[in-house]
Amino acid sequence: MSRSVEQQRLIGQLRKHGIRDERVLTVMEEVPRDRFVPEALQEAAFEDHALPIAAGQTISQPYMVALMTQELALTGTETVLEIGTGSGYQAAILARLCRHVVTIERIAELSRAAQIVLAELGVRNVEFRIGDGTLGYPERAPYDGIIVTAGAPKIPPQLFEQLADGGRLVIPIGTDRPQILQCITRHGDRAKITDVCPCSFVPLIGEDAWPEDAERESGE
Repeated sequence: MSRSVEQQRLIGQLRKHGIRDERVLTVMEEVPRDRFVPEALQEAAFEDHALPIAAGQTISQPYMVALMTQELALTGTETVLEIGTGSGYQAAILARLCRHVVTIERIAELSRAAQIVLAELGVRNVEFRIGDGTLGYPERAPYDGIIVTAGAPKIPPQLFEQLADGGRLVIPIGTDRPQILQCITRHGDRAKITDVCPCSFVPLIGEDAWPEDAERESGE
């Protein structure tokens, strides 16, 4: 089956599962997910489940990528902060839907590999940083949207502080699995928190989340 047919089938599944944002669906169909997975797994790239990548991490299930992106309600003018570059797939999706993306990854080899793939795909509006994502990146704040691709025990306070008024933070929260995907909208100093759905992500490692040994204990 050709890549285009597989992508169209995936988009059909996303529609059935409730993804309604046509801009998100269009971009999900256009971005070649197979470029972001190990060569041995490329045949499974357009199946709707997570896949392992380097350094014991994962590339998220396409449905979860689409859902989290949809929750940001992007219009094309925003600056978005992504915590957890991973394969670079989520950043590639965001890059086509907003003005500028800042993506932070604590594992240097993942960040470097993602930079190569996005450069090969002609993506130019993504800024890569290596460091503790739980602390955000205040140099580019405030952000219209923040997306966290790992699970935290609580909302990292510095991420909320770097969110623009009216901006949205999408993050998996919980001290066990499944976590709860939450969308936090900032209204001044107040947060409106909406529970979206149960989810399962690798631990968010950093000063304002889990210690490094939490990742080993998680088995991922």
